[in-house]
Amino acid sequence: MSEPGSSDGSALVVIDMINTYDHEDAELLLPAAERAVPVLAKLIGRARAADVPVIYVNDNFGLWRSHHGELVEAALSRPHADLVEPIRPDDDSLFVVKTRHSIFYDTPLSYLLWQLGVGTLVLTGQVTEQCVLYSALDAHIRHLHVTLPKDAVAAIHPHLETAALEMMERNMGARIVLAQDVDFRDGR
Repeated sequence: MSEPGSSDGSALVVIDMINTYDHEDAELLLPAAERAVPVLAKLIGRARAADVPVIYVNDNFGLWRSHHGELVEAALSRPHADLVEPIRPDDDSLFVVKTRHSIFYDTPLSYLLWQLGVGTLVLTGQVTEQCVLYSALDAHIRHLHVTLPKDAVAAIHPHLETAALEMMERNMGARIVLAQDVDFRDGR
């Protein structure tokens, strides 16, 4: 792990994957989530093995009195627990609760990344054309490098995902790769 304030480290960020899938558009999202979860589970395992921080940044789904343990328990008690169990946070995982699309909006994430010495975010999760896209933009304006494994994200609308990936690469300098090509040793 890097020193606080340095920016040579990386972190794996898992966006909105602790999910009950009982929301609008869930049926459209489920096939993409089912494809992404096994890939993401392997990537999380690789990050943990490399001592790279794994940070879950998750919507609170309007449950204002809940904490991350309750969000995990709620997701595991629903019909799509099979999409949460393989990627559930362990005791070393970090967890930030968000209220809007971006992982940075009204969260302490920027400060946490500074404390961890993180300059590169490996963004994963859902929804590619919404929360992942807005988070990549907010990372870019904070001068953070973004690597996005395109097989470890899930979209509602495939055509919008394609556009979002192109925008992140072209406009934000994001590195779009396959999860197997993420190299945590070099911070990218």
